[in-house]
Parts: sequence; C-alpha cells; structure tokens
Amino acid sequence: MDLQIGIRLHDTMEIPLPKRLDQIKKDGFSCAHLAISKLLPEEKIDYRAFTPGYGMYVKHLFEARKLDIAVLGCYLNLATPDENQRMENLKKYEAHIRLASILGVGLVGTETGAPNKAYIFEDACHSKKALDIFIKNLRIVMEYAERMGVIVGIEPVYRHIVWNGVRAREVLDTIKSPNLQIIFDPVNLLDISNYKNDKNIINETMELLKDEIAVVHLKDYQVRDGKLVSVAAGTGEMDYKPILKFIKENKPYIHVTLENTNPENAVKARKYLENIWNSI
Repeated sequence: MDLQIGIRLHDTMEIPLPKRLDQIKKDGFSCAHLAISKLLPEEKIDYRAFTPGYGMYVKHLFEARKLDIAVLGCYLNLATPDENQRMENLKKYEAHIRLASILGVGLVGTETGAPNKAYIFEDACHSKKALDIFIKNLRIVMEYAERMGVIVGIEPVYRHIVWNGVRAREVLDTIKSPNLQIIFDPVNLLDISNYKNDKNIINETMELLKDEIAVVHLKDYQVRDGKLVSVAAGTGEMDYKPILKFIKENKPYIHVTLENTNPENAVKARKYLENIWNSI
C-alpha cells in the first residue's frame, strides 16, 4: 500500500500552473491542494468566472499528469459579523462547490472562522455563541453541497471556532450531513498552551473523528520565542509514527498533503514521511 502524498500548490515554485504540475509530478507527488486565489496574478480567476469551461480546463491539466486535486481550498470566515461579507463568502462557497462538481476534486476545504471581521483569534472563538453562528452558516453551505453532490471538509484549528476533536464531533453530529467530512491537521490542534500534551490530543482526535477524516494535512512544529511555529515535516518535534499507523490501518490511499514546505525542502519532507511509513 502506497502513501498518497501531495502538496499545496502555493508552496511550490511560482511558475505557471501547467509547469507547476509538471514539477510536482517530477518531484514524486500524487495530488495537490489547489487554492485558486493563490495562483499567479495572471492566473487568478474571480469566483464569478468559475464556468464549466474553466473547470474543464483545470481538470484536464491535472488529468494529463495523472494528478488528483485532493482539496479545492475556500478558506473564508463563516462567522464574520459583517453581514455583507458573510453573504459574499457564502456566494464564494457556492461557486467553489459548483466548480468542484466539475473538477471531481476530493473535497472543498475550509477552516472554521472567528466571530470578528479580522478573522483573528480571541477568547470568544471558543464560545458556544461562536459555534452556533458557525453551524448556522455551515448548514447553508452544506445544503448546497448536498444538492451538488460535493464533499466539504472542515479543518479543526486551535485558534478558530472548531478548535478540537470534541468541538468537531459536535458539528458533525449537529449537521448530520453525509457530505460533511474532516480535514485532519495534527499541528493545527496544538498551541503553545497545550503542545506538551500533543500525543494525547492527536490520539483523541483521531479516535473521535475516525469515520469522517477524509484528508490529512501534515506539517511539523517548533517552539520559538514562546510561540508554536509551523514548519516542514521532519524539521520539528512531531512524532508521525502513530499518525501514519492510523492512516495505514484505517484510511488506505487517503490524500495526505504537505504544508509549510518550500521548493527546497518539499521532496525531503516527502521522503522523510515515506521512510516512516515503510517502517510501520
């Protein structure tokens, strides 16, 4: 069984999309995380121009290189108090979901926001009120996703509204949509306040969300000047063995995408994880 490792396209060399795909294929990756808003300026397409023609153009680029689109990124704040921005964000989610239905992507990925316009952490992120607002707006997104036959994946992040496995489980059990799944990023569950308990936090989350984990993001972390800093896999403190063991036993062939790499260390990060995988 192979480990299907991919990469965020915006972490790769800043060259036109066809050449980026050629490069990641050459570098041994099998899939990619596509965030259209982070392509080269001349390649960025406004969501209002997400036509079937554009979708098929992108689809054929990936198909020609036998690469999957693991995640179509749409990381917007579903809990903003700005009503105009909220409505605009909902339109963008719908446009990405329509595009995903043409591209045949694994899922449309999103984080879970903050109850402020700036999308920054505050204590209120972890409040029940913020969770209720997020669920209300996510429900709108999920109704559209169900009609279009598209999976949406939410990504728990400590500094956002859905900040741990328990909170994510509550969202899943409240919305009860077969199209709602989880993007599991172990490092995003950690903060300077809890990282010393990382193994228990990660293991608990894998157990709570086991059935719904649909994509895995892998990066590493270092502690610098009293802060947790995300870095490329293999350059920090993360113990990947239990995570990769979980994948091997429960999620064969799941898309695993690297984060916080750069063109100089991405292949090394891939090989680092593959060596652990082969030792399990």
